[in-house]
Parts: sequence; C-alpha cells; structure tokens
Amino acid sequence: MTASTTSDSHLLTPVDSVTVNPFLYRVDDDVTFLELDAYLWCKANDRKVPSLRFENLDYRSQDLAALLDEYAISGSSALRSRISGVIHFAAFKSVSESISQPIDYYRNNVCGLVDLVALLNTYGIHKFVFSSSATVYGTKADLGQPLSEYDVVHHPESFLDRQGDVSHATPGVTGLTSPYGRTKYFGKAILADVAYSAPSKWSIVALPYFNPIGCDASGLLGEDPRGVPTNLFPVITNVLTGRRDHLDVCGSDWDTRDGTAIRDFIHVSDLARGHIAALDTNISAPFRTFNLGTGNGTTVAEAIHALEQASGRKVPSPLAPRRPGDVGSCVA
Repeated sequence: MTASTTSDSHLLTPVDSVTVNPFLYRVDDDVTFLELDAYLWCKANDRKVPSLRFENLDYRSQDLAALLDEYAISGSSALRSRISGVIHFAAFKSVSESISQPIDYYRNNVCGLVDLVALLNTYGIHKFVFSSSATVYGTKADLGQPLSEYDVVHHPESFLDRQGDVSHATPGVTGLTSPYGRTKYFGKAILADVAYSAPSKWSIVALPYFNPIGCDASGLLGEDPRGVPTNLFPVITNVLTGRRDHLDVCGSDWDTRDGTAIRDFIHVSDLARGHIAALDTNISAPFRTFNLGTGNGTTVAEAIHALEQASGRKVPSPLAPRRPGDVGSCVA
C-alpha cells in the first residue's frame, strides 16, 4: 500500500478473506491487511490490487510499530498517523479448544488486544472496530428471546426497547459458558473502559456476531478452513464432498422445536459489509455495540435438511451428547 495524504488509510488485523472484497472497489482508500489469506489468492491468480498491501507480522512485535511509523505524519508535535481506523479480527475462536487451552486464549485474545490498542493510542489511531461474538450473552441466550445489544453493557446506558419505551441497562453478564466467551466479554469491557476514559478521542464499535456461514457470491473466495472444521456448515460440506462420513448432532434434548440447537446464521458477505459500515459510521457515543445477525433462528436439524434438499444427498447425522460450552438457542 502506498499511503496517501488525500485519502484514508485503514488497517485490518487477520480476517476471513471475504472482507477484502468490499475494499477492492474502494480505490480511494489505502488498506493494509495483516496475515491475510487473500494475499495467497491474489498471488496465485496474478491479481493486481494496488490499493491493498499485505503484511505478515505479529501485531505485538516491533514490526507493527515499524509499519505504523511509515504512516506517521511528520512535522506534528504529537505522534499522529494517516491510518484513520482499524478493524480487529484477530482472535482464536473455538469454544471447545478454549476449554482445553485457556491460557492461549487469554494471552492471544485479551493480552494481544490490550497490546494492540496501547500501540494504536501511541500513534493517535482512535477509530477501532472490534469483532466480538454472541457468546458474550452467555446463558441469557437460552431464554429463547432475541438478544439485544443492551443485554450486556459495560457502563450504564439508556435506550429505547422493542416497544419504544425508555429502558435502562446496568453492567453485568449472565452465565458465560467458555473461556472463549469470557475473552470476548473481557475484550468488550476493556474497550468500553478505554473509550469512556477519553470520550472526545475514541470511537470504538464492538460487533458481536452470531453464526457466519457461506462464501463470497463471486465464487472467488470459498470456505476452506485450515484445520479440522468444527462449525456446522463446513462439517456438512465435508460430509457432502466425501471428506467425512457423518456429522455428529451434539445435543438433541434442547428446549427447541425439534430438540436440536437453534442458531442465527448470517452470510459472511453481510458480516463483511457490517464491518465496513461500522468503520465508516460516526457513532454518537465513544463506544457502541451492534449485533450482526438476522433475527431468525434455524435449528441444526433444519439446516441439515436444507442442505440435503439443495444437494440431493443424504447427510448421516447420528445424535451425540451436548458439547461443553454450548447453549440451546442464540438469536439476534
């Protein structure tokens, strides 16, 4: 990326490649992606994207400080940057893995976040978009009601509820079920504290998202997890393509319409657009939360049936016990 004095520059920490696409068409912007798989795709397909720059580095190392130095504005009494905003996707995200490896999750998701925000503050970069997770709502999700951003706040807030009445939210959380969920809750709390410590300076948006699925509609970017997939749709796809022989349905005794868990599935392209919108918007408070979901719940059994109908193939799906850290329902 070549920094420009007449256009905004943006920094994105590691992310699913789908979020690259909206930036490809914003030629007035400069964008730097850290450790992004899309670089490999561009290189393999000889695609030239002059508005993009890819860096493979640890954002807690001196390499990132050196990168930020390139965009520092010279001649200013205070250290300032031409980078106007950061979207922070980098995090470990497996609920089951976080239960067996909690130290790794707290070190990466929490300590890494603090290190990054501290560095950005040094360079005067105060617009920050944080990829959060619906796991921050804990067992409140099991109440069977749509989850509101005000179900988990970190400072007292007043808001209009779904009936249009003024309500008041106080800080608190109910039944976080995994170390992963706790890292995302702590991350939101830390960012809220940072934002309110200097409200005229910071603009931070947290985006708890629900269950991302799908691929970019162009067909250029697909879903191909590096490791063994644990999310529902990649596992079903592996069964349909013969890479797995069955899908374990974990939990058939939830309090739902067919006993299997309910999830709010949101397309990855909609998720990407949500991050871009959060970066572009000017929020009215130093810290805001916006759920990224559809508001519609689908059971695991319904999702399996839908893909069986679309593919014309059967997905063997034996019932299995609930997984530690799961909830029965989670809908925006």
